[in-house]
Amino acid sequence: MAHRRTPTHRRLWTVPAAAIVIAGAVAPAASGATTAAPCTPGATYGPPLPGEAVTAQLVRGGFAFLEGPTWDRRTGTLLLSNMQNPTGPQSVQPSAMLRYTPPATFETFIAASGSNGLAISADGTRVLAATHDNRTVSAYSLADRSRTTVAAGYLGRAFNSPNDLTTGQDGTTYFTDPNYQRGNRADEQGGRTSVFRVRDGVVSLVDDTLPQPNGIVLSPDGKTLYVGATGANAIMKYTVFPDGTTGNRTTFASMRTPDGATIDCAGNLYWASYDEGLVHVFAPTGTQLGTISAGRNTTNAAFGGPDGRTLYLTSGVTGNFGLYQTHLNVPGNPY
Repeated sequence: MAHRRTPTHRRLWTVPAAAIVIAGAVAPAASGATTAAPCTPGATYGPPLPGEAVTAQLVRGGFAFLEGPTWDRRTGTLLLSNMQNPTGPQSVQPSAMLRYTPPATFETFIAASGSNGLAISADGTRVLAATHDNRTVSAYSLADRSRTTVAAGYLGRAFNSPNDLTTGQDGTTYFTDPNYQRGNRADEQGGRTSVFRVRDGVVSLVDDTLPQPNGIVLSPDGKTLYVGATGANAIMKYTVFPDGTTGNRTTFASMRTPDGATIDCAGNLYWASYDEGLVHVFAPTGTQLGTISAGRNTTNAAFGGPDGRTLYLTSGVTGNFGLYQTHLNVPGNPY
């Protein structure tokens, strides 16, 4: 998730008022909805990109600061966070969770979600959220939008500001904890920025040596965890063992200011570079396959659409962020 979190000025949506509504109960499944998982075990996929340099198209701009897109297959909609200027003596950034229904409808799903990174739970009933408003990981019911706490802290100490997360089919969730949204609140992590795991309600440390860990992604088979270390301009790779623990850390790739990321069914990684305004696409071997451009300050990416092949990107400048999209050759593994 994005590391530049202190907007210099405030500009709310410039979307037409008729297109913004407060959501009530979850809407009936949209025409793009599907309950089938997009990845077929054992399938063979070709090159993911139509060319080495792809340009994404703007869906809509005028948002404050977009982050954390995740696709809800059951309703055929995209959820994402829209973050505002820091407020109050603690300098905490308010955030709302939006819902986008293709081709053009945006609505406020949760007005005060406090969220950054998002991921749909394995059973499809909740959206998991890295919630910097109270420095936790939360879950919101997709049916009634009620909020529960997934991870409240580590060894009795508050997190910095959970930023991004990824969850496996067994419900194990991994999340990053840089200090970008901590604001003026006390540092209870002793200056460390870390990666954590929460499994069956128990929070465990994955790594506390990465400078500003940011985007985080599990491979489709759940056996590999990737973490972007923004402060080191690197993407790290870990082996995930059957019990959810991790080890064998290596450097997967180097790139400028890695932010949010996603992955496709072939295991190709799509990693946003905030400073470059690009998404770098890597094969599972680490070979770079190409780039996708979405203007300036790209924060994150997620697959969606009826066939799982639409890549959504969040990118822009503070006060005028946009949602972008491009259609690719390999379906993604959204969560």
